[in-house]
Amino acid sequence: MALPPGFIDELRTRLSLTAVVGRKVTWDMRKSNLAKGDMWAPCPFHQEKSASFHVDDRKGFYYCFGCHAKGDIVSFVKDSENLGFIEAVELLAREAGMPMPARDPEAAKKADRNSQLSQVMEQAFQWFRLQLRTGAAADARAYLQKRGLSAEAQERWEVGFAPDARTALMQALLAKGIAQDLIIDAGLCARAEDGSVYDRFRNRIVFPIRDGRGRAISLGGRSMEANPRAKYLNGPETALFDKGRNLFNLARAREAAGKGQPLIIAEGYMDVIALSEAGFAAAVAPMGTAITEDQLRLAWRVAPEPVMALDGDAAGLKAAMRVIDLALPLIEAGQSLRFAVLPGGMDPDDLIRARGAGAMQAVVDQAQPMVRLLWQRETEGQVFDSPERKAALRRRLRECIGKIRDRDIKRYYAESFKTFEFLELQPKNWAPTFKRGQSSDIKRGALAETRASLLGSNGSQHVGEMLRETIIVGLCLRRPDVVAPFESDLEAFDFAHEPQRTAMLAILENWHESKDTLFSAVAAVCGMAELERLLSERHLLINPAYKRHEDTEQVIGTVAEQLAKLSSDRALRREIEDGEFDMTGLVDEGLTWRLGQAAEAQNRAGRVMRDDDAGEDRASLSARLQALIDGEVWVKRRP
Repeated sequence: MALPPGFIDELRTRLSLTAVVGRKVTWDMRKSNLAKGDMWAPCPFHQEKSASFHVDDRKGFYYCFGCHAKGDIVSFVKDSENLGFIEAVELLAREAGMPMPARDPEAAKKADRNSQLSQVMEQAFQWFRLQLRTGAAADARAYLQKRGLSAEAQERWEVGFAPDARTALMQALLAKGIAQDLIIDAGLCARAEDGSVYDRFRNRIVFPIRDGRGRAISLGGRSMEANPRAKYLNGPETALFDKGRNLFNLARAREAAGKGQPLIIAEGYMDVIALSEAGFAAAVAPMGTAITEDQLRLAWRVAPEPVMALDGDAAGLKAAMRVIDLALPLIEAGQSLRFAVLPGGMDPDDLIRARGAGAMQAVVDQAQPMVRLLWQRETEGQVFDSPERKAALRRRLRECIGKIRDRDIKRYYAESFKTFEFLELQPKNWAPTFKRGQSSDIKRGALAETRASLLGSNGSQHVGEMLRETIIVGLCLRRPDVVAPFESDLEAFDFAHEPQRTAMLAILENWHESKDTLFSAVAAVCGMAELERLLSERHLLINPAYKRHEDTEQVIGTVAEQLAKLSSDRALRREIEDGEFDMTGLVDEGLTWRLGQAAEAQNRAGRVMRDDDAGEDRASLSARLQALIDGEVWVKRRP
């Protein structure tokens, strides 16, 4: 649906971003300035205690210095309520008293039809709940009591009963004046081959399914027969319900997760209900299918690290392994899964009823990261007593890592696998032995020593990077006007040290303000003491560009120079770290060539940086260095 020009601007003008966000957060009034619309709070999009979520009411934008969520009033409602763009606009328009523009006739017709289907589903929910109180539902009530679901809990979850009658629901809805085609299109009834219409749900306990906005969209049912063809039955795919794009209990779980509870993904309705009744309110489940990519993305919009609660049997572990393969290409920095494996083949409902909520909390607290479960999958039940078997394992692990898109995550997975390999696959009584005359042993020892020297953490290198970052921050604070030509580079650059990163994020958000306002904004985020410590670094104070900050050309050249050198250093380190996982036994020619080229590129970069006395201006030197970096000369080209 296309909106007319100016509609969103008018919406932003009528509504206060602070008021809308304030419904989801608790403001930190020590940092906030209500009069100026400058507000701070813990972020509603990820779990934290510090107030790193900033709302600027005058500009109409928000930004989180922790998870980097940002946007305006529409994007906030869209992301916090899990709505589409038009749905978020409609919600805000109603609040602002603004009529929505006329919709496309076809789109309006479809929306009206969906609204009718949802109303039909609500009528069905009410009817099923009434049936649970009848004599025909005695077995259903006994089953629910046996599962520990009190009458109050049944009411909270709107649990109902579908009697064992072919057309009971259809006749009840027809009597209310609801058209038969609506009943069928809602998925409540179906047409048989002979043309007759029958109820889909018969002799089943039924559980209403609602979407992220709380709208009735489908039903799930558990059979009451001794040997049913299907123990669990979900409603069919309809205009309202796509089982691969929805999660049971999503609306309630999102609210609970926003208050700090861990998001738990269970296997079925009863697990979710048992978890929620035991205090784990942020629980969801797929609808009778293996979890899908869309459901994972939906869960990540609620919490960055959902916990998969797995039955501790073979089927549960097999399901977990399928989820890992699905998730690997989707994980990002701060966005992954953890796996809580329940004991003895139990599901969450079994565990809570047998041992209480404390036992379930212990399982959630011990949830394992995905990398650990992936290692377990590739090694469990196998013996690695030969180089060939170890090589085969390493190849499989590399294939798994290859599915990951984020380069940093790839590197950390490789490091974790190396650690697991050293700790778990090394022979128990292993110890290195070097005998006189065994030159190959000596060479291997020398190689290990060389590799530790080359690939190990270099403290002075990291200190040097920190000082370069400090120079960039100090110059940008002293000369905010020089941020403009570097704005996109600085936004993309990942400052490795927390004080410098925090300061730079505040600079990028406020550099176009006055110098005093900028300084206050950065101090508000970093803390005045931390900012003063940062700006008192001797390396910064003696920097020529910082001392002669009125020389614009020198300041710009120095910022470019520091960014270029940082990029060069990190490019070398990434190349070394990426090659580290491939270092087994003797180093191959390709790897040594790459490392040699990377080191030479850094040496040439250093020589360029030291050529200040050659008479060339600093901007030209920076351009030469950037050309080396852009050329990635350490990467071996294919012929």
